[in-house]
Amino acid sequence: MLHIVNKSPTERKSLDTCLRIAAPGTILLIEDAVYAATRGTEVEARVKAAMQRFRICALLPDLEARAVADRVIEGVATVDYGGFVDLVAEHRNCQSWL
Repeated sequence: MLHIVNKSPTERKSLDTCLRIAAPGTILLIEDAVYAATRGTEVEARVKAAMQRFRICALLPDLEARAVADRVIEGVATVDYGGFVDLVAEHRNCQSWL
């Protein structure tokens, strides 16, 4: 399953809820959720631990728009819009975490 998270981990608990109850699969961080993919944040340790159960990706244009593309946690894959489409096509189901 593809899990899509778009809210900042400092504003909402969407990512934490996803990490806690979602079945293993791929997590795609978009919009303000890309902050969770950066080094030096309060959620970095949780994201690194989640890599044991999930493939974690972040949308590169959103990272660039927020000037954090150079701080991506090692092991988090970045994808462009075409990669976003590929992830959706690759997974049978998608779940947006609001």
